[in-house]
Amino acid sequence: MTARNYDVPDAFDAGAPAYDGLVGANPGYHAHLRLSARRMRLPDQGRGLRLLDIGCGTGASTAALLSAAPLADIVAVDGSAGMLEQARAKTWPPSVTFVHSRAETLAAAGVTGPFDGILAAYLIRNVEDRDSVLGSLRSLLRPGGVLAVHEYSVRDSRLATAVWNLVSTAIIIPAGRLRSGDAGLYRYLRRSVNDFDGAAEFRDRLRRNGFVDVHSESMPGWQHNIVHTFLGRAPQ
Repeated sequence: MTARNYDVPDAFDAGAPAYDGLVGANPGYHAHLRLSARRMRLPDQGRGLRLLDIGCGTGASTAALLSAAPLADIVAVDGSAGMLEQARAKTWPPSVTFVHSRAETLAAAGVTGPFDGILAAYLIRNVEDRDSVLGSLRSLLRPGGVLAVHEYSVRDSRLATAVWNLVSTAIIIPAGRLRSGDAGLYRYLRRSVNDFDGAAEFRDRLRRNGFVDVHSESMPGWQHNIVHTFLGRAPQ
């Protein structure tokens, strides 16, 4: 099975109960999501803004967006019912709404723009047609609205690729098997990261899909050049 035809929502349904424990053991996981949310530079604590968290999972990225923009209205969407169940069980302000939908079917689920900002954490790597999804996200943004893609990308660095595969083999896959009883999702994670665009290639992909002011910044610590914030804006 290739990384691109793995049924990610179904796999996350099965892995949802163990997911928070696994990512909580990853040093920097939540701090890096908050850093990507801050890099969106949302003004005035998000007052009057409408934001989309696409691929929200169990709510870690939603919490990061909320920390950067506590006064915004946030629509959080995920294709896995199991992950959303975990997210909804947490305590949220009334300004946060959760919706069950794949990224490809947002309109059918009632998710419509315009949004002032979109955070897509660990999402684009997992969709079948990346260009179509990126184009639809751009169409949901107000003119000048910001997209932040928080994502793994290792192809541009031999060192990053080596570190990723070492950590995956020695830590992530065994820990996933131990906590969930099935390492399939985490073997998929390793493959999908190796298969994904390099950072320069993904910046070009954003530009091809109509985003402007495109740039990226990596994370500090062991995930430097492994996890990045890719940023772009809808044209004015």
